[in-house]
Amino acid sequence: MHVFVTGASGWIGSATVDDLVAAGHQVTGLARSDASARAVAAAGATPLRGDLDDLDALRRGASDADAVVHLANKHDWSDPAATNASERAAVEALGEVLVGTDRPFVVASGIAGLAGDRPALETDPSPFSGPDAMRGGSENRAFDFVERGVRTIAARFAPTVHGTGDHGFIALIVAAAQRHGVSAYVGEGTNGWSAVHRSDAARLVRIGLEQAPPGTRLHATAETSVPTRAIAEAIGAALGLPVTSVDPADAVAHFGFIGQFFGMEMSGDSTATRSLLGWQPVGPTLAEDIAAGAYSGARAA
Repeated sequence: MHVFVTGASGWIGSATVDDLVAAGHQVTGLARSDASARAVAAAGATPLRGDLDDLDALRRGASDADAVVHLANKHDWSDPAATNASERAAVEALGEVLVGTDRPFVVASGIAGLAGDRPALETDPSPFSGPDAMRGGSENRAFDFVERGVRTIAARFAPTVHGTGDHGFIALIVAAAQRHGVSAYVGEGTNGWSAVHRSDAARLVRIGLEQAPPGTRLHATAETSVPTRAIAEAIGAALGLPVTSVDPADAVAHFGFIGQFFGMEMSGDSTATRSLLGWQPVGPTLAEDIAAGAYSGARAA
């Protein structure tokens, strides 16, 4: 297939491009800068210059492709309203191009906030709808296109898609530990986070693109629920730092914005995903990656 990938030079996107190319697919990747374009080309894909707000570029990429993988997101925590609006507009632009084609449309989503105090299941619908919702309600908006002849698939990622070079949530928690000289968790640290290695997440995107039926929710979670205290302990052991609890009221002051999430249950089960597609994670666990130094480059500033 000829696959158009947004976020093609990003953390999950670049691994997905590598997996798609290795599987024999032709890939065009959205690239918002010269550096991104060079990275996409070096991976064996064709760069298409544009960004998430360039709806014409998104439409061109989608119209020329047999499938679309939408992984780009601004992640601008200083202006969530603008980020949500861009995400929704992008999904709508891509979906409209695919109407009536039965082409696959994989849309990135997450498991946060889906099921409260238990691991989310693939059968749990997203509670986020409408343009003002998290990610602009993009998962539900994308599923609107199923009845219009689009094979929409939601790829719900664990809060940590880990590996060497990750600058996401775990890197921020590591940076806080370096900054304060202590590795902390929130409250009792019994709430859990799912985790998946980057290579496993990328492979699931590709298999879902190839095989999943319309309306499928896929959970990219290798470890269903890692207690956040265990995460802090792994970081403490890797950095040689003591481990302690932070009061929930002080979490944001200690960790920064990530503190509001580190005390939340953000876990998801992937049993149905594995059964449907035969996907089996083979990468290292989060604790193994931390112990091996995957986050040694995280900065305390």
